[in-house]
Parts: sequence; C-alpha cells; structure tokens
Amino acid sequence: MAHIVILGAGLGGTIQAYELKDSLSKSDKVTVISNKSYFQFTPSNPWAGVGWRSRDEIVIELAPTMKKRGIDFICDGATKLRPEDNQIDLASGRVVDYDYLVIATGPELAFDEIEGFGPADQGGHTHSVCTIEHAEVSGNQWEEFCANPGPIVIGAAPGASCFGPAYEYLFTVETDLRRRKIRDKVPITFVTSEPYIGHLGLGGVGDTKGLLESMLRERSVNWVVNARTEKFTEDMVYVTELDEQGNEKKTHEIAQKYAMLLPAFRGIPALMGIEGLVNPRGFVIVDEYQRNPTFQNIFAIGVCIAIAPPVATPVPTGVPKTGFMIESMVTATAHNLPRVIEGQAPNNLPSWNALCLADFGDRGAAFLAMPQNPPRNVNWVSYGRWVHWAKLGFEWYFMRKIRKGVSEPFYERLLMKLLKINKIR
Repeated sequence: MAHIVILGAGLGGTIQAYELKDSLSKSDKVTVISNKSYFQFTPSNPWAGVGWRSRDEIVIELAPTMKKRGIDFICDGATKLRPEDNQIDLASGRVVDYDYLVIATGPELAFDEIEGFGPADQGGHTHSVCTIEHAEVSGNQWEEFCANPGPIVIGAAPGASCFGPAYEYLFTVETDLRRRKIRDKVPITFVTSEPYIGHLGLGGVGDTKGLLESMLRERSVNWVVNARTEKFTEDMVYVTELDEQGNEKKTHEIAQKYAMLLPAFRGIPALMGIEGLVNPRGFVIVDEYQRNPTFQNIFAIGVCIAIAPPVATPVPTGVPKTGFMIESMVTATAHNLPRVIEGQAPNNLPSWNALCLADFGDRGAAFLAMPQNPPRNVNWVSYGRWVHWAKLGFEWYFMRKIRKGVSEPFYERLLMKLLKINKIR
C-alpha cells in the first residue's frame, strides 16, 4: 500500500484527488492537505469583485465530498516540506508522512514587492480578486465606490502571469458601470506589464491583440503597456513605461480612486529554498511528466510549477497556467504516478492545451491554443454573447463536478475527443 499526499485543494489539487482515487489501487491511500476547508471556483472571482456573486455561490466545503470518495482530508497549513524525510510539517504541529507527494499549492501573492500594493488589511491601497476573500471585500467596497465614483486603474503588475482575470475584471467593471448609468463619471486606465494588449503572457492567441485593443477603444479605456508599476498611494498609481528595448520611455502618474492589479506570484513559504525542488522564485521544477527530477516521488501541477517564458519581454511577464492546461497536468499525473508506484517509467505527457472562456460582463472571448505556448497547431479566438452564457454554464458544471467528486464524466471525455482537444499526448 502506498500513501499519496496531495498538498493543496484548488482547481488542480481537488480534481487530482478524484482522478488518483480512480487510477490507483484500492489498497493505496490518498490524503489531501489544504489550509482552507473549502474549494473556491476562482474563475468566478471577477464577478464576486463587483458583487455579482456571493461567497456561498462559488465555495464548496470539501470534507463531505472527500469523505464520500474515501479520501482523507486535513484542513491545516503546511509550514515546511522535508523531502529528504518524506514528511510535511503542519501549522498545528502535526507531521504527515508520505510515500508520494503531489504539490498543488497554487502561489503566494507577492504584493509586498511594490510599495503600497495589496488590500487594505495588508497595508496597501489596491483591491484584489485573486481569492474569494479578496473578491468579497472588493465586491462590498464596490458599492461604496459607485455611490461616489472616480478614476479606476486595473491591470497586471510586473512579473504577473495570469492576465485573463485582469481583462475580465476590467470589462465586468465597465459593464456594471454602464448598467448603473455612471460610466461617464469614471475614467478607466488599463496598466499592464504585457508588451502589447492581448499578449496574455503567451504571445497572444489568434488576434487577441486586435480584438482586445478594439474593445478598449470601443469602451473608452486608456492603456499603458510595458508598464513597470512603481508605487501605489491612496489616490495615485506611479508607473514607468518602457520601450521595446527595455529603456525608460515615459513616466505616468495616474489618478485612482479604485485600483485592482494582479500581482506577481511566487512559491509558498513551505517550499522556499529547497534545493533541487524549487527555483529561486519558489516554483516547483518538473520534467515533461510533471515529476521533480531530484525528488522522484514528488509530482507538481498547476500554478506552483516553474515554466520559463518562451520569449523575454521588456517588463517581466510570467506564463499563465490556465484551467484546461492544469487539468492536462492532473490527468498525466493520474496516469504516471501509478506506473511509478509499480516500478515503471512514466510515459504520459500532458498536452498543455489551453481552452479558456473569458467573460466581459455581457459578452466574452473564447480562446483555444494547442499547445498553450507557441508555435501551435491550433491558434483560435472567438468573441460574442455566447461566451458569456458559456462561462455561466461552465461555472455551474464545474461546481457540480466538485460536489459529485468527479473529475471528468464520460460525456465530457467523449466531447473533448470529438473536438480533438486532448489532455495527454
């Protein structure tokens, strides 16, 4: 019997537990450790950030579902991983032993890297939709802002790797302001570390540059690209714009009464500084099979893994790890780990295909990049009201899967096969 521990219970960790429970031997034990008792559907956070969703609508308590699937669930934070001893130290003082480990922690949010950055409870002057806790506070304060509106700044800070939610929140905010008939009172500026609008950390998908620039013009949104955000104050955002060679081009002092920029990510403290496991930023090093080359009983999936940007940009940008891409990591690991337990070599490669639905409040954009990083076999984007409704449907469907304890029903697998969108190669 092998004991497999999954550290983290977000989008990747939760479905990883379900898939491993199906692929492992019945005698193997699966344990999930998370510092939160619940699963949160992170793609809905931009909606929560304007009060379109409540916490209860996008959060699921995990203990009942995990118990139903025969998975042990420990709600406790990890303070230190000790891979040489196959042990994890927890905040409660408990020590958990494992035979095999899947790291799915997600990131730590690096607000402290810019002066004045972050929510008010962290001493900052900005809002956030990175977690449901942050988004709920932003949603509550959104009503106060709308009662006395002013300039808005939205975007992504240097080193950010998840640009989609910044665009989603921007256009959701803009839609909400129009519905309230106060859009004319709110100047909006989009500030991003991307080298151009629609880069997304991926070199774009299809013509995202043209599409998103057109949407910004249509909705009277100003923008600054190659933006090195320097400092936030209560009423101002200080930005240095760089040119294509990385030289300082222009400085901007942008008025703000409400700001939300996505921060850079780094690895969680429990993983920091472990030689051979993580890079200097704390992201887990993995091979093509999602396995760490140094500690070969450790796999890692999701936002916590290290992926080098395909092309350097004047202001640092990271590579996004999108939902379907993470699911491909999960499925590859669910196939590879049982082989490793049996003494065989892993042989399933994640496709790293990206299929994304980005909602913009009343319309949206759908992206398909196969694989996620260029060059690609498929490079497609579509735009329209249908994406808004598709995102609503996907929210309901994914939440239902989490409640049922199922990762991929047969009909979803069949549909993806018919569309030739694969999770493993």
